[in-house]
Amino acid sequence: MPKPLTIAVDVRDLQVAKTGTRTYLEELCKEFKNMESGEIRFHFIDTSIPVYAGNNKLLKYIEHARYQLWKQLILPLKAFFKGCDIVFCTDNCVPIIHLGYETVPVFHDAFCFESPKAYGKLWLWLYMKTAVPAAKRSPFVITPSAWSKKQIHHFTGIDHEKLEVIYEGPKELATTGNSQNDELLLSKFGLTPQKYLLHAGSMFKRKNIPALIEAFAKVKASNYPDLKLVLAGPTPANIFDSDYKLILDAIEINSISDEVLLTGYLTDSDLGALYQNALLYVFPSTNEGFGIPVLEAFKSNLPVLVADNTCLPEVGGDAVLEFNPFDIQDMAAKIKSVLDDPELREDMKNKGRERLKLFSWRNTAFQLVEVFKKAI
Repeated sequence: MPKPLTIAVDVRDLQVAKTGTRTYLEELCKEFKNMESGEIRFHFIDTSIPVYAGNNKLLKYIEHARYQLWKQLILPLKAFFKGCDIVFCTDNCVPIIHLGYETVPVFHDAFCFESPKAYGKLWLWLYMKTAVPAAKRSPFVITPSAWSKKQIHHFTGIDHEKLEVIYEGPKELATTGNSQNDELLLSKFGLTPQKYLLHAGSMFKRKNIPALIEAFAKVKASNYPDLKLVLAGPTPANIFDSDYKLILDAIEINSISDEVLLTGYLTDSDLGALYQNALLYVFPSTNEGFGIPVLEAFKSNLPVLVADNTCLPEVGGDAVLEFNPFDIQDMAAKIKSVLDDPELREDMKNKGRERLKLFSWRNTAFQLVEVFKKAI
């Protein structure tokens, strides 16, 4: 009987990852576990020492060192002793050394090249010295969209042929399905079903949330007095990449503090309830690598409006309405056009359901396995 294809999956990042990168790793682990057979085997490799995620400067430097020790020594040895054929890492960085295995990293985006000031100098230096050289040594590098592939090639010089585009899927939000629980949540936040716009995600600068608030204020002033805006997501720990203060300023300047809700971090079930009861989903980001919330909104049967840049039109296809994220008037006009037209909303919902059929974590997992096979 031939030896099964044996894959080491680095799951250390689950201790610290949030939002999209955490979703990516969690959902793939579920699918990989369902795929195990006599022909393919997965080892989910983690560190036994908790990862430090606090703000103490000295401890953060120590954690940087521990991370490199993990990637360049401990993970390689664990994979070697388990007889792995592939080491798969979803946090950009794979081991530089190959101990009888090939490596396959995931580069979700090119943010650190496009906006280097948003990253710590030590982290960025280590990234350039380890992650990029290791990726160039890997037979394949996974990217989530054609846009990301283009940007990563541009900034790193990694060959087009090595960059494999594999789409992602929607997060499985653990909705309760209990209307009474949904009512309690909405009541706690002072919300009415079908009376609010939704945006989900951390408040990074690239999310362009202050512009969304400005556009929302214009929409409210045009005969939508009961409409609210829900901004669901945590404040980034990195103050250099946070728009939180500008968001608060935009709310105050427009005198809409009672109409804009900042939820902070939410459980999957609470976030799912907000999706299920929203009227529209608006995604004004100026830079994304993929945009999982687009798919989550499709899954929740919401009309979706997105910025007309980077990967968002690629992911949304003909199911989304696009706007210029740098033009407040255009954003407000497009939102109002969907609010004013029930037939358009239904058409967008129908197209969203069809578009969603192209994306699933099961498909992602199967395509990854095909890349692993090619890699060896």
